[in-house]
Amino acid sequence: MMKRTRIMATILLLAFASSPVVARTMRFTRFEYRGVDSGPTTPAGHYRNPIISGFYPDPSVVRVGADFYLVNSSFSWFPGIPVWHSRDLVHWRRLGNAIDRPGQLDFGKLGLSRGVFAPGIAWHKGRFYIVGTCVDCGGNFVITARDAAGPWSDPTWLRDVEGIDPSLFFDDDGSAWLINNRGPVGPPRYDGHRAIWLQRFDPDGLRTVGPARAIVDGGVDPSANPVWIEGPHLFKREGRYYLSAAEGGTSVNHSQVILRADSLSSAFRPAPPAINPILTQRDLDPSRPRPVTSAGHADLLQLPNGEWWAVFLATRPYAGNLYNIGRETYLLPVTWRGGWPTILPHGVGVPQFGTLPRLPRDVAPPTTGSFAFVDRFTERRLDPAWLAIRGPAKASLSRGGLMLVPGGTLGKDARPAFIGRRQVHDDATVVATIDSLPAEGERVGVAAIQSDDALLTVALVRRNGAIRVEVARRDTAADPAAGRVVASAALPTKPGAVRLRVHIKAGHADFAVARGAAWRTIASDVDATSLSTERAGGFVGTVIGLFADRFR
Repeated sequence: MMKRTRIMATILLLAFASSPVVARTMRFTRFEYRGVDSGPTTPAGHYRNPIISGFYPDPSVVRVGADFYLVNSSFSWFPGIPVWHSRDLVHWRRLGNAIDRPGQLDFGKLGLSRGVFAPGIAWHKGRFYIVGTCVDCGGNFVITARDAAGPWSDPTWLRDVEGIDPSLFFDDDGSAWLINNRGPVGPPRYDGHRAIWLQRFDPDGLRTVGPARAIVDGGVDPSANPVWIEGPHLFKREGRYYLSAAEGGTSVNHSQVILRADSLSSAFRPAPPAINPILTQRDLDPSRPRPVTSAGHADLLQLPNGEWWAVFLATRPYAGNLYNIGRETYLLPVTWRGGWPTILPHGVGVPQFGTLPRLPRDVAPPTTGSFAFVDRFTERRLDPAWLAIRGPAKASLSRGGLMLVPGGTLGKDARPAFIGRRQVHDDATVVATIDSLPAEGERVGVAAIQSDDALLTVALVRRNGAIRVEVARRDTAADPAAGRVVASAALPTKPGAVRLRVHIKAGHADFAVARGAAWRTIASDVDATSLSTERAGGFVGTVIGLFADRFR
């Protein structure tokens, strides 16, 4: 377990692009987030799913003694690859981010759903490893650290490894192996035809050794043309080797399958159809109440007491397949029968509550259920949960405020002056306090972003010398970069802080402004389904935060 002082130093670590405080710097003095989970309270002796709410997909977990460490995908948001620590698998404290320096990965002008896919975390002989894929920005890589809180090394690129979703397996004999999704053996027979490949890995030289071997071609039933076998993990139990992988794509047909072999040189054979898939929700009635869907991309691990558990991703649609907050991290126990694991029997829904693992209870800031937080920007560094687009935040902390210099137009510029936090509740309210007014042709306010082409904003705007509060919506690349104005109201030019409020509940959003105690509604019931993955596409979730830009 790392020293407390080291943890705190890392929690405060986030790279900034330095910006001098100039006359037109926009100053925010407070950011308040309040999220409501309308479900029942968690019963005593139980935990709530998801264990980490919001845009935290593709969990990978490793146990080191009594400690657990978990990482998630982050795509083109920066800093990337959040790193978590827990001692009970339920309460997770964020240590920092493995990608926290601009020199590690270059996201350039990538779409927000490119970049870092499905990192896998491992530990071996006092050293942590993360392998991952930077899609369209370098390929497969490995980074290392002696302390999971960092600092993490610059990437070592695995140039001979094509494909995505690598993970590492360390065998009892000291050998190390890399396993990942690559193209099939021979030409693809259909769209989505992929394979899982195994290759020896040198953990000291950080390179693959010798030829790769395809151990699964297509999926557990090649005759059915299974699609998108990916996210593989190897583990060992009672002398046998098990391969767990996602299959069916990350939407409603997502699933987790299992295969096993007597040795790494022998054939991997799938579990019987009565067992496979070991996790899915695709066989349930989509009209059921409070559905959990798209479950898969699991990682299994054994506790010191012998129990087995799994973390995985799933989603919580508010209507149909509409969800704005992305794919989330869930936890369930694993049962073994006849030498095969099962996370959930067929036809059983992911439960909202589960019995706590038999581990000493840990304490951490809330990551699920109803909770709120406030940032008054009085620390020297931002909390590592703050995100910027494709690189370090174009922001500075000064005089008890967050400073943003208006830059390129949000939605058009590759590195806009924006910094935000994940929306982690379907019912979420954000209030931002601004004590600066924009210059002519500038905007300053709050934005909810799913992609460059899917965003909602409420902002103070100066046009022809007058200050207005405008709500704008961008749904497609054909819309103006600053979005289409859907509501507007005049704001008197006078001294004093201005508060902007955004309330998003499922597929609807309300916007208001205040000077003093009284709120004035600017727009109600604005369509927010454009912030859903179903409408916007991609693999991320909504990020809500502060921005300053120029609209002309």
